[in-house]
Amino acid sequence: MIEARHLRVLRAVARTGSFSAAARELGCTQPAVSQQMKALEGSAGTPLLVRGAREMRLTEAGEVLVRHAAGILSGLTAAEEEVAAIAGLRAGRVRLASFPSGSSTLVPSAVADLRAHHPDTRVSLVEAEPPRSVEMLRAGDCDITLAFRYVDLPTPAEESWSDLVVRPLLTDRLVGLVPADHPLAAGSGGAGSEGAGSKGEGSEGGRASVPSVPYDALAAEQWIAGCPRCRRHLVEVCERAGFTPRIDFATDDYPAVVGLVAAGLGVAVLPELALAAVRTDGVAVLEMAPSVEREVVALTLPDLAHVPAVDMMLARLTRAGLRARTPRD
Repeated sequence: MIEARHLRVLRAVARTGSFSAAARELGCTQPAVSQQMKALEGSAGTPLLVRGAREMRLTEAGEVLVRHAAGILSGLTAAEEEVAAIAGLRAGRVRLASFPSGSSTLVPSAVADLRAHHPDTRVSLVEAEPPRSVEMLRAGDCDITLAFRYVDLPTPAEESWSDLVVRPLLTDRLVGLVPADHPLAAGSGGAGSEGAGSKGEGSEGGRASVPSVPYDALAAEQWIAGCPRCRRHLVEVCERAGFTPRIDFATDDYPAVVGLVAAGLGVAVLPELALAAVRTDGVAVLEMAPSVEREVVALTLPDLAHVPAVDMMLARLTRAGLRARTPRD
């Protein structure tokens, strides 16, 4: 009989390529991994791994098991959590995955709210950008993932959420950042006006209305880009505006982006949500035209949506999204 614990080990070996790396990931010993793989191959009645000079390779049977393991383990986790709730246990577990600006703005208040009402519920968090975070959800490596996609672009097939439960949180637009002494900064309402704790995406007042700046007004500037996915999107937006941006720096660390802009090393566009947790001293924030927005959501699997701890966490994330919205939403 194939056991779930053996499937978890097989997935770790397939992911890491060796018994020793899998053991480190799982927090056990290499002999324990080897023993469980022998037991699984005995249950399957056929070899599952080919031991090469450098790494393990899955046989055809091994690939089949790994392909089905994600759904099996995810369903088993949902069953265990729901049975525990039915049996009267108040404790639960929620594993979150989120992109950085969601981790710094939406997640903290949602988790604090959940723990205040259900202190025995365990919540963990790892950071991952979509589509990787969505892959983690489907693979059973998290229970809820915060994700986003740009609403001005067609949705690629690999980024479809049709098989998932989608909980909309907010619409997040991109804003421009230029150095405080930039000619366009004069109409932005002042430099450094979006520091941590100031009015921004999470405030009731929001940013004062200022004239919009077209993207092509920054065509001659040096640019600072974000993560690979955001960088590709930036290039597409700029090319639609008639130019290809000269990208000299690329980093997915938002404080680093702000620091580079403040030092006069380039201009950037950032999600407005990110500015709620980043000091913007030395830069001016611009409204960009045309407006470019991303849809921010919480995703989970249909089976997991019925698990009480997951359902409670989704409700808290929805409230956090409502608090983060500006009057324009």
